[in-house]
Amino acid sequence: MPQDNPTDARRLSSSKLSVLRKHPIFSDLDSEALDQLCRYAKHTVLRRGATIFSKGDPGNCLYAVILGTVKISLSSPDGRNAILNLVGPGELFGEMSVLDGQERSADATANTNCEIYVIDRRDFLPFVRSQPALSMKFIELLCNRLRWTTDQVEQVILQDLPGRLASALLGLAEKRKLEPERHTIAITQQEISEMVGMTRESINKQLRAWAARNWVRLEHGAIVVLDAVSLRELAEAGTRADE
Repeated sequence: MPQDNPTDARRLSSSKLSVLRKHPIFSDLDSEALDQLCRYAKHTVLRRGATIFSKGDPGNCLYAVILGTVKISLSSPDGRNAILNLVGPGELFGEMSVLDGQERSADATANTNCEIYVIDRRDFLPFVRSQPALSMKFIELLCNRLRWTTDQVEQVILQDLPGRLASALLGLAEKRKLEPERHTIAITQQEISEMVGMTRESINKQLRAWAARNWVRLEHGAIVVLDAVSLRELAEAGTRADE
């Protein structure tokens, strides 16, 4: 078997430290604890479309995205899809099943070519128990997830299509920490339709109406937000502006 290159091993170890140290969950760990966590993290490269886990699978691992985007979604027997979240660099996913030991509640798929770190539950739970402050960080993370889910339900129930679409675009831009003046969101119209629960045709019609007003610009595989103020006013009002 080929031997690992020591230089490559050191470079990978340094990369792990950099990624995990920047994550708010792990940023306050001391150097020794962070080194220990890095030893547990396994580097994995995935091609676009690769299944990471499926709904009903055992929750054996925690994942951290390094590069690319991971899609968290649900599908119905008749082929309909709903995107619950798009997880980007610096974000964790899969934490709920790792912590409670229950089955996966959704599917996770590589939405682009991805690099991720994988931490086995058998290593991670004892580590969390040895770091009491980390438990509070995960409580905060789960609370943020619940608030985000509540916002999503509110949008679906109380907002019309323009309000839901505006909220989704602004949420994606803020989540990616994009520049406030110009937000380029790497997402297709099919993906955004699966996030807001409307047809692609309806999404296309609404985006083209906004493009005519210079609120957005449509690019191949991306949507550029040009007027975040108008979209925010629309999202808050929840009124129609597609005429």
